Amino acid sequence: MSTAILTGQPVPGSSIEHELRSLGFDVHLATGAADTETLLARVPGGERVAVVDARFVGHVHALRLGLTDPRFPLAAVPGAVTAQPDARQALTRAMARENSSGGGTALDVDSLADRITAALDADGADVHRPELGSLVAAVPADPQARNESRQAVAAVDDEAVRLKSAVKARDGFVTTHFISPYSRYIARWCARRGLTPNQVTTASLITALIAAGCAATGTRGGFVAAGVLLIASFVLDCTDGQLARYSLQYSTLGAWLDATFDRAKEYAYYAGLALGAARGGDDVWALALGAMVLQTCRHVVDFSFNEANHDASANTSPTAALSDKLDSVGWTVWVRRMIVLPIGERWAMIAVLTALTTPRVTFYALLVGCAFAATYTTAGRVLRSLTRKATRTDRAAAALADLADSGPLAEAAANGLRRTARRLPGFTAPAVALLGGAAVVATAALTDFGTPWLLVAAVVYVLTSALAVARPLKGALDWLVPPFFRAAEYLTVLVLAAKADVNGALPAAFGLVAAVAYHHYDTVYRIRGDAGAPPRWLVRTVGGHEGRTLVITVLALLLTATQFKVALTVLAVAVALVVLVESIRFWVAAHKVGAPAVHDEGEPA
Repeated sequence: MSTAILTGQPVPGSSIEHELRSLGFDVHLATGAADTETLLARVPGGERVAVVDARFVGHVHALRLGLTDPRFPLAAVPGAVTAQPDARQALTRAMARENSSGGGTALDVDSLADRITAALDADGADVHRPELGSLVAAVPADPQARNESRQAVAAVDDEAVRLKSAVKARDGFVTTHFISPYSRYIARWCARRGLTPNQVTTASLITALIAAGCAATGTRGGFVAAGVLLIASFVLDCTDGQLARYSLQYSTLGAWLDATFDRAKEYAYYAGLALGAARGGDDVWALALGAMVLQTCRHVVDFSFNEANHDASANTSPTAALSDKLDSVGWTVWVRRMIVLPIGERWAMIAVLTALTTPRVTFYALLVGCAFAATYTTAGRVLRSLTRKATRTDRAAAALADLADSGPLAEAAANGLRRTARRLPGFTAPAVALLGGAAVVATAALTDFGTPWLLVAAVVYVLTSALAVARPLKGALDWLVPPFFRAAEYLTVLVLAAKADVNGALPAAFGLVAAVAYHHYDTVYRIRGDAGAPPRWLVRTVGGHEGRTLVITVLALLLTATQFKVALTVLAVAVALVVLVESIRFWVAAHKVGAPAVHDEGEPA
């Protein structure tokens, strides 16, 4: 239970006490600052507490946004301020200072809640103030102002604003125009029945897995059902985030489940399509694995670029300015959002093609579409990086180093190459990462399975990988290093499995890449949530990208094709077990201690 302390003279006919109780607060009345301080001291330290002016007039959703959002330790709206347990000390200190000064803060207002907020600001506390838009939150000073505020409240539909703000601010064309107009009402239906976002997320995963199972039947009826269920899964995928924003049910565990389940659903569906095609006599496992590799590398490009630039100084460029100008031309916004093939457009295309064509056609279209999108976005980001004079931070360099996923071999070699790396040009890191990766992939593709030359190429790859990370990744294009590493590792596994040319090798490779990709996604979500990278013991245990690549090439050299297939399967299971157990342990523990979650905001009210 949370506690709200109503301060000041009660107003006849006010519904503020009822509204606070409807938001889950236990309400206590205080006559002044001294009484408020006494009541505040009595509230258990593990509870959220709010101080609210009894004269408050506004929408219930304005209070909900200001007082119940779990992401912010301190938050305030006019006439109300709240603190979660870890910010109680700051609130208590501000309250004590306000009480001892007799209301003598620099802010010339008669609302105790607003004076406490001003005292928190003076202390340098980070007080979140939600964007209210058309919602009303005020403390009227006289009857006329109170009447005007009440009229303003009546003029705005609180529920309509709440529904609108449940929708993500920047979404794709398909999601915005074909899903969100009704999925937000599904979210409200779920909220009124006490369902949680995590339950809806799980329902979306189950629906997608059933869709993958239908696709795996290899029948036309199964493909049609799979397409329909994939769309249904995406509707639920939109609904869980909208439910979280509608009811402010944010959580660390929920953010992680939403992110990881999206990847699990899409890649499980690829496997279902490949199984269905195999039942019909068509082997498309290489296409399925290629689609997963391409999609994962696209995501790594997004993550790396954003991590490298989001806190950089002097972070402007002519290319970015042109993009901002195009944003003022409405139709270009939707075109640019569609051609990058976001999840809504991508899943809609996959669903329709699954129902109407064959898995091979579906994968061809997916590969072409994703390749074009990857070329478009990566080229634009390269241009931005080359034309801006950004100064990147140590935090960004550390994030890129974590995303690189360098293992003990690259770390040891990098220590001996640091002096050499400092003397090389700024473009060295991405250049050697690209050349080393291209060398090992090309050697695997152009030579016979099990050739000793592949081992030589893998050793070269280890050395170039070490040189790429031998100095901090602060160069203009250093954000390309992690995606180059991902492409090299994944493509080496794909090519060697295809070269083995034995039944089951490509599905085993699909499983191995899926397990490693999960580890890389998990690293991203930890960094985005300010939780730090996975522990070094985990990275060392699974070998790092260069260690795994070297092991794969050694296995191809020493084993027969059939034995290589078995080795891939064993390696996939081992990596999956290690990274999944550690990931689940970490995120469940983070959820229990109330670590902050990262969520996309809805449309402004």
